[in-house]
Amino acid sequence: MRLVIDTNIALDLLVFDDPDRASLAASLSTGEAQWIATAAMRDELERVLGYPLIASRLLAGGRAAAQVLADFDRRTRRIDAAPPRAPYVCSDPDDQIFVDLAVAEGARLLSKDRAVLSMKKRLATLGVVVASS
Repeated sequence: MRLVIDTNIALDLLVFDDPDRASLAASLSTGEAQWIATAAMRDELERVLGYPLIASRLLAGGRAAAQVLADFDRRTRRIDAAPPRAPYVCSDPDDQIFVDLAVAEGARLLSKDRAVLSMKKRLATLGVVVASS
């Protein structure tokens, strides 16, 4: 199963070690699921890692942003070419990159973002399953 994982869920996996994401982490570790991402998604994660709340969480855990990005690089399969714009546009421009890749690759889209979740029915018409877990 190919997955596109938004930044909030990536943070759950890579920074917060959210126990609610244990089954997702296990699926990624065993290869049952494959996390696909673009350079723009990595850039977005890097930007978010600099937010004061996230940076303080990293510091408290004795981790650096560079370690999180290296973990992201290990866990993801990079899609080199930026996908074309999906037929549906997300109301949150920061989330469009996730929608575009999920549509282009026919992947499941994992997001906690309300703007993305509100697109569930429209994206289903394109064969994309949108879920929060």
